[in-house]
Amino acid sequence: MALQVLLLKNETVLIADVEEVGSDIGEPDCKLTNPYKVEDGMKLTPWPPYTDQNIIMMSSDSILTIVRPSVKLEGVYTAEVK
Repeated sequence: MALQVLLLKNETVLIADVEEVGSDIGEPDCKLTNPYKVEDGMKLTPWPPYTDQNIIMMSSDSILTIVRPSVKLEGVYTAEVK
């Protein structure tokens, strides 16, 4: 599991601990732990906003790209999650 920034195909930007999991074709294959939406000014909001779950399964075909977070964003995220 590694802290990653995800740009989704719908242009949503998330930060979460991401783990690739084995699955059947068409099933979710990415496990996001403590996902937060990154908004302007590095403001973080829990994602998705309509659940208290902190583990979300997602299909990798919803993701456009994955990158490592900047040191600053990682610090903001770490402070928010604790």
